[in-house]
Amino acid sequence: MSERSFDVEFIERDDRQARFLVRGLTPAFANGIRRAIVADVPTLAVDEVRVVENSSVMFDEVIGLRLGLVPLTTPPEEFEAGDAVTLSLDVEGPATAYSGDLETSDPQVQPAEENVPIIELKEGQRIELEADAVLDRGRDHAKHQGGVAVGYRHLQTVEVTGDRGEFADEESHVVRGVIEEQAAEHAADDDVEDGDLVPAEAFDNDLTNRYPGKELEVHDVDDAFVFHVESDGSMPVEELVTRAVDTLHDRAAELEEAVQL
Repeated sequence: MSERSFDVEFIERDDRQARFLVRGLTPAFANGIRRAIVADVPTLAVDEVRVVENSSVMFDEVIGLRLGLVPLTTPPEEFEAGDAVTLSLDVEGPATAYSGDLETSDPQVQPAEENVPIIELKEGQRIELEADAVLDRGRDHAKHQGGVAVGYRHLQTVEVTGDRGEFADEESHVVRGVIEEQAAEHAADDDVEDGDLVPAEAFDNDLTNRYPGKELEVHDVDDAFVFHVESDGSMPVEELVTRAVDTLHDRAAELEEAVQL
């Protein structure tokens, strides 16, 4: 199978979210990456709940639903489909039961956020339960989607075509995403060079703030896309993206093998 190289450049990143540029992609491939991040990377989530005591005002089924939506850290390559991790919860009111009150049988698996409220308990109320977290994919249930906000846009460039007329109204020229600077000499920001990647938030998404008094045209850069990915905390965002791309490679290899049979 022939290999194709891509240029990747991070614009901003931390453990939970990242924005990065990929050059050499087709629109179909860019969408495939987005779908893989959302649907193909397996994560752990609560699937079965055994209630020992529930004297709260909330039905067992609703508490189970809330537990299923608590993101759990998912160590890479540590679990296989069908593996389960047991969690327990035992809280007595008056108190609020939070995701951080969950105790797990595996120290590698913890709530990604400790302050997700599960239920508020009044005096004399108690919730005690056990739950099994299983590994599955987002295509089977949304609670297994490690990518909670995944999108992409074309990288854009701005062409300065001339000066705005002396008496012309300067209307807002709104853009989103990231521009590749190609008109640094006209930019209001002096500390910039052609080829720099500039998030649109840096000029409040309005090009007239960046190029005052200029006539402008905005162009998409062919085969260059800026991705914005946010993880639910089940794994670092770089791990989420890498594993998503790996799933695409594996599926392509399977297709090639099937075609050659």
